Order: sequence, then structure tokens, then C-alpha cells
Amino acid sequence: MSFANLGLAPALLSAIQRANYEAPYPIQIEAIPALLQGKDLLGLAPTGSGKTAAYILPILQQLLSKESPRERAVPVLVIVPTRELAVQVAEVAENFNRFLPRRIKSLAIFGGVSINPQMMKLAGTEILIATPGRLIDLMGRNSVSISRIQTLVIDEADKVLQMGFREEMEHILEYVPKKKQTLMFSATMDGEVEDLIKKLLKDPVRVQVAADDFTPDLIKQCAYRVSPETKGPFLRQLIQSGDWKQILVFASSIRTTDNVVGKLNKNGIDAVAFHGDKSQGARTEALAKFKSGKTRVLVATDLAARGIDIRALPLVINYELPRSPKDYIHRIG
Repeated sequence: MSFANLGLAPALLSAIQRANYEAPYPIQIEAIPALLQGKDLLGLAPTGSGKTAAYILPILQQLLSKESPRERAVPVLVIVPTRELAVQVAEVAENFNRFLPRRIKSLAIFGGVSINPQMMKLAGTEILIATPGRLIDLMGRNSVSISRIQTLVIDEADKVLQMGFREEMEHILEYVPKKKQTLMFSATMDGEVEDLIKKLLKDPVRVQVAADDFTPDLIKQCAYRVSPETKGPFLRQLIQSGDWKQILVFASSIRTTDNVVGKLNKNGIDAVAFHGDKSQGARTEALAKFKSGKTRVLVATDLAARGIDIRALPLVINYELPRSPKDYIHRIG
């Protein structure tokens, strides 16, 4: 199966090729044709499944045939749980957008940074990617209107609810129109997610992609039994024993993350920390350096498990195990 079989326009197919996408992932094969037909969609897919491109490509195609908005109303709203995911979605959109015949403006907005620069960039935005809190802030200042959106995407809906954004979501949904195309993506299903599905989706196409569908032999797992006293030295030895260009290390607490980074740096290993106590600027810089290869080791809490999407990441190390099997899947996926 190729992207040419999915109903995408020549302009999109050219952008896909120039962006070096070779073959579609399973979720893209199932989702793209349905979305191009204007159907609601429920995508049950873990991180790394290709879900972002699965909805961004049809959205770009739909927007290409329309004029860019001249007022505060945005046609497409993507709600995400974290700053990192907001930036990631915007990067995917821009990766295709730079090759399109008409530039479609996408903008990521999130908290933790000054609101004024974001307000100044809103004009002409066609794809608004937002965390719930910052979106409500901008709505309260009459800087953006979501009353006429044509497409609503809730990405990682389970994470949105797990992070306590239920009330914010209820507030946002009061302002969106009843007539719209709604897409919802979630890695897991629980009562709250099901309630949201029943409230928002109308006869949705259901697409479910298990981890085995897109990582058949790509992930090799192994475990080492070490004592607490030897865990640190063993980690350093493991990192130094291979030629991996990028290594993502997960720890369960901010304190452990900082301690591991300190000891790695002390032993000549270039490493940076990534966790919630870091400022947004520091986190953005750390992630950018890691993605570009300027920093070899990123030591992160589970905050990063769904916010980092790097194709063919060579090594993930669980320095400490997560609290649940679901978190483990998000880490290694």
C-alpha cells in the first residue's frame, strides 16, 4: 500500500514524497480515506503509530481548497495534553506545509510562556494546536474564536483527562459548533474517555492499531539484574559500551533524573534532564538538542513518554520502572 492509494491530492502526495515519507503506517491506511470523506473518527493507537500524520494530511488537503481565514475564527482546532505534543504536532504539519502550493498557517499555543507573543501570532491561523488551559486564557481575552471550527481533533484524549483537564474540556466544548467533523485519538480506553466519545462522536469510524501492528521486530527488549549500589555505574558502562547516537533514559522522579544527569556529566557523558520542574524554555532547548543529535543522552520523567516522537530511536533505557504497564508501553513505543 502506498500514499497514492489513499485518496490524497497530487499536491499532498508531492509534499509527502519531498518530506521523505515512504509508506503509510496502518493507522494512516485506515484513517486517511475516512477523514477525507468527512467522517468522525475514533483512533485507538499508541505513541509512535503515525497518528499525527494520519489526521494532519487530510486536514491540510481540506484546507488547501479554501481561502485562509481573515478573522479570529480558526477552522481547525487540535487539543493536546502537553506543550511537547503541541510542538510535535506543529512540526509534523510544517514538515508537509513547506512543500505545499499555499502556505497553511499552523500555530502551537501552550502555557508556561508569555501569552502576548502567542496572541500576536494568532491572525490567519488555520490549524490551532492548543493545550486546554492556554486556549481558555486566549478565549477569555477574545483573542481567538472556536465557534466556527470545521474540524475538532482531541489527540491523546486519555492523557488530557488523566491530567485533570475534564472541566476545561467541558468549558471548551460549550463554544464549539454542533456541526463539525470530530476526531479523537487515545492510547487507552476508560470510563471518562468513553463518556467523551459518546458526547462528541457521531457514527465514528473506529480504527484500532495495536503496538504489534507497527513494531513487529523493531523493538528488542532485555533486562539486567543490578543492585541499587551498582545501578549508576552500570548505566554509565552501558552507555559507553555502544555507539548509539541518541539514548533516552527514563527515571520515575525529578530528583533521580537530576542525580543521573549530574553523575553522567561528571563522567564525561553529555546528558541533559527533561522534567516538569524545568522551565518551558529549558525543556524546549533540551528536546531540540536531543532531536538534532547535539546532546546524546536525554534523561526524562514520564512527562516525556508521550511528548517525544523520534523515528528509529536506537536505545531507550528504563533506569527505573514506571508505575503501570501502559506507561512502559508509552516509554518504549
